[in-house]
Amino acid sequence: MDDHTRDDSVGPPVGSPTGWSEGRWEHATLRRAVVHGVRLFNSGHYHASHDCFEDEWYNYGRGTTESAFLHGMVQVAAGAYKHVDFEDDDGMRSLFGTALQYFQGVPRDFYGVDVLDVRTVLTNARADPDVLEGWAIRLDDDRPTAREEDHAFVASLDH
Repeated sequence: MDDHTRDDSVGPPVGSPTGWSEGRWEHATLRRAVVHGVRLFNSGHYHASHDCFEDEWYNYGRGTTESAFLHGMVQVAAGAYKHVDFEDDDGMRSLFGTALQYFQGVPRDFYGVDVLDVRTVLTNARADPDVLEGWAIRLDDDRPTAREEDHAFVASLDH
């Protein structure tokens, strides 16, 4: 395990998603990015959510499940941003299509994210973008929203 994946401050999940094993996260910094990124996404801060996932994605080489998942989440946030902020549904469809490719082979419950639900919503949104209205990503069987600590986290990232 590389040093960049360690973070002893990252708490346990609800349940046992892929990534949690023997009382610890295999990649705790990935979990930290997921928590902040999902909460920001669910509050409509798509650009900030994108930055959380992208910053952590840079830590992984190609060919890993972690890299594919993070790259997919980058595309999800970017696609939602295109749809909501720019009313660019063609751009959203393209980004969601790419995200679906990245999610192939990613476990259904990865680091607490309900990836099956994400894949289902992306597929449906490509046909009908209105399904995004009110949608929030499930994390640990919840749909958490942003807190001050999430905004502080994204502000601390090197851009």
